Amino acid sequence: MTIEATPSVDAVTATVIRSAMETICFEMATYVSRTATTPILNQSNERNATILDAHGRLAALSVGIPQFMLSSTLPVRFASEFFEGDLHPGDVLIANDPFHGGGHLPDVNVFAPVFDPDGNLMLFASIQCHHGDTGGAMAGGYNVFAKDIWSEGVRYPVLKLVDRGVERRDVVLMMRANSRLPGFIGDLRSQVGAAQLGARRLTEIIEEYGAHAVHGTVDWTIGDATRRFSEEIAGWPDGTYTADVYVDHDPAGNTDIHVHCEITVTGDRLIIDFDGSDTRPNIQAWSTFGNTRGNVIAQLASLVDPSIPKNEGFFNCIDLRVPEGCCLNPPEGKPVSSGTHHPGVEVGDAIAIAMSKILPDRCCPQSYKFGSPRQMWGDVDPRHGRSFFDHGGEVSAGWVSAVKGTDGWGALAASMGNLIKASAEINEQLFPHILRGRNFITDSGGPGQWRGGCGSHFIKEVRTPTQINQYVVNQRHTHPGIAGGHNGSPDICFVGDTKVETAVSGVLLDTGDRLDYKFGGGGGWGDPLLRDPQAVLDDVWDEYVSTEAAKRDYGVVITGSLEDMTLALDEAATEQERAARRANA
Repeated sequence: MTIEATPSVDAVTATVIRSAMETICFEMATYVSRTATTPILNQSNERNATILDAHGRLAALSVGIPQFMLSSTLPVRFASEFFEGDLHPGDVLIANDPFHGGGHLPDVNVFAPVFDPDGNLMLFASIQCHHGDTGGAMAGGYNVFAKDIWSEGVRYPVLKLVDRGVERRDVVLMMRANSRLPGFIGDLRSQVGAAQLGARRLTEIIEEYGAHAVHGTVDWTIGDATRRFSEEIAGWPDGTYTADVYVDHDPAGNTDIHVHCEITVTGDRLIIDFDGSDTRPNIQAWSTFGNTRGNVIAQLASLVDPSIPKNEGFFNCIDLRVPEGCCLNPPEGKPVSSGTHHPGVEVGDAIAIAMSKILPDRCCPQSYKFGSPRQMWGDVDPRHGRSFFDHGGEVSAGWVSAVKGTDGWGALAASMGNLIKASAEINEQLFPHILRGRNFITDSGGPGQWRGGCGSHFIKEVRTPTQINQYVVNQRHTHPGIAGGHNGSPDICFVGDTKVETAVSGVLLDTGDRLDYKFGGGGGWGDPLLRDPQAVLDDVWDEYVSTEAAKRDYGVVITGSLEDMTLALDEAATEQERAARRANA
């Protein structure tokens, strides 16, 4: 496939304009981080900015949450069609409806149209952010026991928040009335400011380079991504590759939510088919089509040359089939708040496991099974007498599985990879809690030639009566190992004295009670008996692996003890132990 630059722009000019648009996206995202009022945005950076053309094609994006970047196109397309002929300079729109392309209600898209000098719609500047509350029966936008979407909060298929430069007071009043958090409007206006900033910057680019050059750049950069991604696919062996992954349970206790994925490589295209995924009508684990679509592309993008621009070109190379009615494309009205995470995250698992059969060196299953949602709130913070709401951004972990050549690290994988762990110190200033512990867990990372990232142990103590929501997965179906690597360890969570088997909602913790959460480790990569014995010894020194596990999992014999600083590698015994293991295999 050959895609040339359009006559309206040369490759050098297109590259300059594309870089400018990517810089604008970064500026929009940074604007939110610096002006938003709540920690989920100004600490954790759960936001992302994109630029789309008039048809809703993704043209540029910032470094942010990949799943956001790649799922934000559908709400803009719906809005463009809904307001066809009724969009004007100075407009700013808002949407969060999962069934018009969104993920779940807390993920709010704010976007502004951009016009050429003749008044023709050219682009959209879009910023998507996760908000702390969207109304509904349960604080925080996560009603894990909701039977339908209406119990989760307020849906905005699309609204004009700003009409020709004038904020609509009626819309702001309505939105303010449907959020429990006093900082909601501040965060919303931060988004509006970011979208308006993006629109101004794009207008400046159009004025400097001309509408034809900007149009041509969008076509050129999408074509470039299409060509380069299709060339990568063409280098993969034709065939069909499958994977089956499971979520332990939904919040209601329905077990083994099934995601089936079949990837067919045919020439320079992919067919990705999720037929066979769970269709039980009574489950409470639903990932919307937009969310599923975003997770598919995020995982695929992590497998290819990172210099390929992340835009509509990726979608051009894929025939995505997600049957209506399955857990990855639910009927309208189903609850989706928790399903955005599970089975949404398992979409990435399935893609990685299927592709590991032909690209094992590049694959890393998602590591994002970190017990979400986790929310804590109360009516009175004794320090100032006001209510509080804590998303627990400093108590989270998604310890990454290993990849070839690199042990797993403490972070999040493809779909949520740029989230930042919030500061414990700042959160203790903001909320009446104390973080009593935050440590790695020895022997929790999946053994492999490259070791999965260790899990972590968090202990959070409340200083005033506090309600908590907590959903826990990764207990039976843990982070998978690939290429012969072993699975990671399970999650274990206690809310007060109660072990959480599935989910709890609105449980009251009294002063001094604790949330005690042990997050499981990531999966390993490759045969553990091939791991460098010196690397195993280093892991024992670092307390990632015990001496017992060194021998049990890796066949590495270590003498001495950590306590008296006498650890040493017994090379002869290690060679003998590994030889015996291989002989008995």
